[in-house]
Amino acid sequence: MSPSDRPPMGFNGRVTGTVKRGTVGEVVISIRGGTESFLAYPAREDQVIAVGESVLVVEYHPPRVVIVTPWVDVLNFS
Repeated sequence: MSPSDRPPMGFNGRVTGTVKRGTVGEVVISIRGGTESFLAYPAREDQVIAVGESVLVVEYHPPRVVIVTPWVDVLNFS
């Protein structure tokens, strides 16, 4: 798999449209030498991730949908 084919799982991004249950959010991810926008859903139903927050991509559903969790959750994992 070439770097241009690599899916965004494991990448971090920034929320550009609120990510929460019942809506379609948006995140921007630095990938493949540029930035790309993806539709986004929260990893947990109770999560609300505001515009400007950092997230980690935990799932990818081609062509442009990602499941994300707040980056702070990853940093506080114990």
